[in-house]
Amino acid sequence: MIRCSALLLAGGILLSPAAFAQDKAKAPAEPKAPNTQQERMKHCNEKATGKTGDDRKKFMSACLSGEEPKMSQQDKMKHCNAKAGPMKGDERKQFMSSCLSS
Repeated sequence: MIRCSALLLAGGILLSPAAFAQDKAKAPAEPKAPNTQQERMKHCNEKATGKTGDDRKKFMSACLSGEEPKMSQQDKMKHCNAKAGPMKGDERKQFMSSCLSS
């Protein structure tokens, strides 16, 4: 009788971890939310559209570190030209001067 009780007790101890393992396997996994680094990378990639080579590397490095990169002189010129639109003469010169200096 004592042997039978001992065998049942030992069997119960050996089988109990298997029962717990099955419960864990049935639990649905929660989807992982993107971390802030992933969100920052996505944002910076969107802003870096059209940039290539060293220009892109510098931009991405500054963007991922949280710094706002400065526009190159060429980029400023493109930006200001686009904003100047149909302006002509002295009005355009004055606008371009103020735009490029800012």
